[in-house]
Amino acid sequence: MQQYETVIILTPLLSEEAAKEVLTKFSKLMTDNGAEIIDEDNWGLKKLAYPIEKKTTGFYHLTTFKAPGEFINKLEVEYRRDERVMRFLTISLDKHAMAYSEKKRSGAFNKKKETKTEGVAK
Repeated sequence: MQQYETVIILTPLLSEEAAKEVLTKFSKLMTDNGAEIIDEDNWGLKKLAYPIEKKTTGFYHLTTFKAPGEFINKLEVEYRRDERVMRFLTISLDKHAMAYSEKKRSGAFNKKKETKTEGVAK
């Protein structure tokens, strides 16, 4: 099984509950087809770089998962069929991207470096 990341942008016309319902639908689709969800990150409502369907914002959601390769086509067909999904991107992760993703999830990039303050005269 290969590891993948997929980002979807949902239409901003959805309520929070409706957006969660869409995300639950796709998570269930993944698990029903043998995928193992590693991490889900809801980025919330963000401004788009350019208008899509005359909309300037969208709900972003990132999912990291392991799945057989033949499942990706089925997943992307479901994304295309759902009118609430404005855009999506699914990528296959290599070993370096998997290592980076693991460090990001563990919070290694959020730790501040300690600075030495000893011997500083005021």
